[in-house]
Amino acid sequence: MAVSGILGKKIGMAQLFDDKGDVRPVTVLKAGPCVVTQRKTVAKDGYDAAQIGLVEFVKESRLTKPMKGHFGKNNLPPVRFMREVEIVVDGEGQDGAKVGDKVLVEMFEGTKFVDIVANSKGRGFAGVVKRHHFAGGAASHGSMFQITGSIGSSAFPSRVFKGMRMSGHMGNERVTTRNLRILGIDRDENLLVIEGAVPGAKDGYVLISRAKKPPRERRGFAGSGTVDPLKASKRQAAKKK
Repeated sequence: MAVSGILGKKIGMAQLFDDKGDVRPVTVLKAGPCVVTQRKTVAKDGYDAAQIGLVEFVKESRLTKPMKGHFGKNNLPPVRFMREVEIVVDGEGQDGAKVGDKVLVEMFEGTKFVDIVANSKGRGFAGVVKRHHFAGGAASHGSMFQITGSIGSSAFPSRVFKGMRMSGHMGNERVTTRNLRILGIDRDENLLVIEGAVPGAKDGYVLISRAKKPPRERRGFAGSGTVDPLKASKRQAAKKK
């Protein structure tokens, strides 16, 4: 597929046992099916991208007239969740992404790591202990337990600096988790099994894309690209002799 990502939903978490008998927490994602709803080009929009939408049941009454025209122009199924993803160009300089093309979970076959973008769980109004992990004071003798305390100077500069960690709204923010390992792909059910936790609540929408900076695979103890300086100096000395 000529796009770098796919849309999906967070099904929930489970656990799997590997060959050594160790338990691994996993997150099950329903990845796709998606369809390309619009193609962005440099000539018209100033950049290259593909707008994809997650295909799911949507009542026609839930769609606005502009969205009906957007989908009806190319005879596309109505979608509720849409995002733009990057275009992947092959060696011949062709991308092949066209409006109406399907984007399926099989695009991650052979991929080891992915980046996932989602909205974190909303926690409402939270204090500094929960929001910023403040230690707080002692719980007895009238001390300020779970209270911010002093936030600024009185004489100079007589104001509170921007960015001061205080109580406020927590969560419901765009979060990107990088380099999550793929443990399994189910093409029939459009499922993707990811090792570890994924941001967001159950049934929340996620954007899954190939990892931009995947970690280097370690081979052996020191790694394939590691050079021992002592052995290298001995080899150089042997060559000079």
